[in-house]
Amino acid sequence: MKKTKCRGVLLYNRVVISDYVCANEMYWNGYYGSFLGVQKPRSRDIKAPLELSLIEALYLLEEGAIEVWDGEQMFSRDELLKRGTELIQGFEELYRVYRDLRKRGFIVRRGLKFGCDYLLYRYGPGLDHAPFGVEVAKIDSIYDPISIVRMGRLLHSVRKKLIVAITTDNAIDYYLFTWWKP
Repeated sequence: MKKTKCRGVLLYNRVVISDYVCANEMYWNGYYGSFLGVQKPRSRDIKAPLELSLIEALYLLEEGAIEVWDGEQMFSRDELLKRGTELIQGFEELYRVYRDLRKRGFIVRRGLKFGCDYLLYRYGPGLDHAPFGVEVAKIDSIYDPISIVRMGRLLHSVRKKLIVAITTDNAIDYYLFTWWKP
């Protein structure tokens, strides 16, 4: 992780790092965010700002890698957490699972394209394929079993396994779903 802090600017529900050196360091040393206007980064010297989700920004803020500004105001961890909970349904659970998976050494990316909350990589996008898709749910959530089947089928069709992360007030339990034939 970077020793000097990068400055990010809060733009509604995203944080943008416009310094190209910081942006490249954030992306290539953990695959955080997405370069604006770049679909599949290949070069290690991309001349584009980096866009972080509020979840990624909160994690990097906690790790001391970035500062988040909104005009002249610098956001604290609690202020950024509050912003996330105001804008994104289930933000706290999504963040807790994101942080836990990062701490376990996974590269965590958005999973919307595959019908889940996150994709998990061992090494990173472009280096390996994500073997898992993760869906986050609170212990008291009600899920239609059909939605779990749909999610699992979609992930299975692209050779990924479904993990459901169930959060309680003080724990996260992970359940791995696989397809089998009787």
